[in-house]
Amino acid sequence: MLSAEGISLPLEGQATTTTENRLQKGIQVQVDIFGPEMADFYKSGPEESRHINQWLADNCFGDYYTRTGLDLKMRELITFCFLYAQGGCEPQLRSHAAANMKMGNTKQFLISVISQCLPYIGYLRSLNALRCVNDAAEVTAK
Repeated sequence: MLSAEGISLPLEGQATTTTENRLQKGIQVQVDIFGPEMADFYKSGPEESRHINQWLADNCFGDYYTRTGLDLKMRELITFCFLYAQGGCEPQLRSHAAANMKMGNTKQFLISVISQCLPYIGYLRSLNALRCVNDAAEVTAK
């Protein structure tokens, strides 16, 4: 399909980080999205599990969020949809709903996304997602 649209395959690589700088770039993306309190998040938590927060910063945010092709607003929307569809991730869904609003995806837009996905994802996860959006909107309004 991409070839039919005149897009050459394989696509060029989208990576913008190296092994040496992915942690710092990931931390910066987290700060850009969630705020300055994320600057040291990768070092937080109990020592035996702190490495997971570092992986989140350097792998998820450093390797993936820094890639070209999508802006942060679109990446946050996709993350919201993944978490919403997965279920059981309400704390993260709430955080990413707030991040979506910070990136410019409004509460009403997120409700529209939930409405469009509801037939595929179901009422239970959709109601949980709606609660997370409403909670995030209250926090971001303060």
